[in-house]
Amino acid sequence: MHLRRVGLLAGCTALVLTLTAAATAQARPGHHPPRDAARQTLPAKDGWASAGAGTTGGAAAEAARVFTVTDWDGFRAALAVEGTAPRIIKVKGTVDAVAEGCDAFAAPGYDFDAYLEKYSPENWGRETDLSAEPDGSPEGLRRVSAARQDLAVKVEVPSNTTIIGVGRDAGLKGASLQIKGVDNVIVRNLTFESPVDCFPQWDPTDGDTGNWNSEYDSAVVYGSTHVWLDHNTFTDGDHPDSAAPTYFGMLYQQHDGQLDVVRGADFVTASWNVFTEHDKTILIGNSDSESTAAGDRGHLKVTFHHNLFKNLVERAPRVRFGQVDVYNNHFVAGEDYAYSFGVGKESQLVAEHNAFTLPDGVSAANVLKRWNDAPLTAAHNRVNGRTVDLIAVHNAEIPEETLRSGAGWTPSLRTKVLPAWAVPFAVDHGAGAGRLR
Repeated sequence: MHLRRVGLLAGCTALVLTLTAAATAQARPGHHPPRDAARQTLPAKDGWASAGAGTTGGAAAEAARVFTVTDWDGFRAALAVEGTAPRIIKVKGTVDAVAEGCDAFAAPGYDFDAYLEKYSPENWGRETDLSAEPDGSPEGLRRVSAARQDLAVKVEVPSNTTIIGVGRDAGLKGASLQIKGVDNVIVRNLTFESPVDCFPQWDPTDGDTGNWNSEYDSAVVYGSTHVWLDHNTFTDGDHPDSAAPTYFGMLYQQHDGQLDVVRGADFVTASWNVFTEHDKTILIGNSDSESTAAGDRGHLKVTFHHNLFKNLVERAPRVRFGQVDVYNNHFVAGEDYAYSFGVGKESQLVAEHNAFTLPDGVSAANVLKRWNDAPLTAAHNRVNGRTVDLIAVHNAEIPEETLRSGAGWTPSLRTKVLPAWAVPFAVDHGAGAGRLR
């Protein structure tokens, strides 16, 4: 009996390894991958970014348009090189966008203690926001300081670009990649340490108690097409929310999202990434308003596969409008877990063959969160090693937020799909920066 069990386990492990190797292969059928990972292109049928002409990034770059950078100035300079001919940017080591610290951005006269004193609920109240405050006020000086940081940490990525980390320790710290209004971008093998907003704004009118609001996502895909994000790690690093202070009774929130796909962006694949230690993680479609809905309807097509979502609070992802395919991901919840999938306005979410590891006391009903009435498909998912009908469990335990089944479309752009039981081993051992094959 013992020998039979050992044989069975060995067979299962071998099957997982075989499936993992097949799923992580980066070559198109019938072709061998190039030795230089910087010149690899997205494989055929690998998610929405493979639609149409596919995603090649800077794979065809001439030697003169291949740059190796080791600091923030060099990174910005490589992005600023004129033209949209293919380019490759290789990142060595950690490139820090805020190496000089927050003080470097502060406007003359800005004083955080003065800000706290003037806008405390005791002095300012909770009825009026700060938008009308003059330039010389604490809020006005905060605005100037924030504008300085914005200019320093945001960089725009041109079309036909590959950005790739070299080795196991490459990353961007405190930076915000703006993939805005362009086509054909690849970002791989980088650790993104979330930007820290040095100057969050207090809004006394946000909710019943007021709130701190921050800027800067690690990466924003804004009105762009054919974007592949692969084998990256997104983390709060040295500045987790758990270490943040509270002011006016609210968390002094200095982070925004890790990845946003907004404003009519389309054809995006996020594969083999790690998203960890964050609150509001991924947003697909940033507003319910009709002013943005007109540009989002029929777009926001995004695939997430073989990603590890670990110790997150929410939005993995939260979806509006888009046809979003989420398969073969591993979700590992921590003590602050709220939900994984946010079902938003006119969303068409398909979530299949995923694995969830939830702590004791957290129900599978919490995996889904209904923000608006929109049908979804959720099949062949496993929670703590057991197959679970996520929609049925949600509806049974949270009947006031009943969800409807059937997203209305069937994904066809998928690589090898693992059975859900094999997902934790494959993803935990293959996802993230430094594990690019």
